[in-house]
Amino acid sequence: MRKTTDWLEPRESDATARRAAHDPSAFRAFYEAHQALVFNVCFRMLAHRQEAEDLTQEVFLKAFQSLDQLRGESKVSTWLYRIALNRCLNHLRRKRRERWLSLDFLFPTDEGDSTAQPAATEDNPREALQQRELETGVQAAIRSLPDAQRAALVLHVYERLSYAEIAVVMRCSVASVESRLHRAKQNLARRLASLWKQ
Repeated sequence: MRKTTDWLEPRESDATARRAAHDPSAFRAFYEAHQALVFNVCFRMLAHRQEAEDLTQEVFLKAFQSLDQLRGESKVSTWLYRIALNRCLNHLRRKRRERWLSLDFLFPTDEGDSTAQPAATEDNPREALQQRELETGVQAAIRSLPDAQRAALVLHVYERLSYAEIAVVMRCSVASVESRLHRAKQNLARRLASLWKQ
């Protein structure tokens, strides 16, 4: 089954992207074909629906401004992954600076979005509660990872990209991707193990 992100091959992406840069209807089709991809990456990186929606708009604004420069050396999806990750990482760095400067770190709050959690069901509220707690713990553990590890993990686990594809998106070697994923899994295992002991 063909992935939504594969609708444009490298050669085709050049001409289609240039059309989208000058034709509102072509850009609308471009946006609709890739919006879910970009939003999913932003949501997994930020774990906050409203911020992910805002960042998705920023990614497409940046993409629109850069469409004329797009070349066929990589798929459009790879190019969008890269823009989305860079925007998310910049956003996270800005939030950390603002949080430090405002001294919010003295009064920690839940940065997650409740929409990321499955809703409780009337059939088995206890099981639903346990599922929500597990999801919250996993999301918190993922959020606590260093940025590069989190990015590699999101692209591999949630977006199902290969190591080689992640290396292209993150502009690093396959060995670096392997190392980041290995460390991310180790860190996650430690954090989740301490959570389950509680």
